[in-house]
Amino acid sequence: MFIAMNRFKVTPGFEAAFEEVWTSRDTHLQGVPGFVAFHLLRGPVREDHVLYSSHTVWTGREAFEAWTRSDAFRRAHANAGDNRPLYLGHPEFEGFEVIQTIRA
Repeated sequence: MFIAMNRFKVTPGFEAAFEEVWTSRDTHLQGVPGFVAFHLLRGPVREDHVLYSSHTVWTGREAFEAWTRSDAFRRAHANAGDNRPLYLGHPEFEGFEVIQTIRA
């Protein structure tokens, strides 16, 4: 499995707007080969930002990379630039190969 994460530093006061953008958008992930799950995470509050992360689980790195080259990816990110005023800087991408999974 592969986990793709983007970290967003959201300007204080814009948390509700950021969450609305993410929870109301069409991700175009349903039916994408290799897609397993998506999570939007709210993290710690700092003086100058609130940390958020998008967390996507894939069957493997290859499936994730294929999605980034797909029409579904382009549609999902078509208006991403419209939301720049909500963030401090650019989102920070992190990709992880899953080494171990423990389930209940």
